[in-house]
Amino acid sequence: MSDSGCATCAFRAKYDKNPRSILGRLWRWHTNFCPGWKAYMKSLSEDERGELIVKYSFPPDKFG
Repeated sequence: MSDSGCATCAFRAKYDKNPRSILGRLWRWHTNFCPGWKAYMKSLSEDERGELIVKYSFPPDKFG
């Protein structure tokens, strides 16, 4: 998904820098229902998706 801002999202960068920050926690919570994030995850290769699932502690079957 080349037009998605998910790869360069400022809130995602805040989470990567400090997961316990307010904006970081807001981004992580937001990923649970964001249709853009779900589409972004499905657009990635299986290996890339697996890396993000581990990095962000998503359930393994969340993005199938």
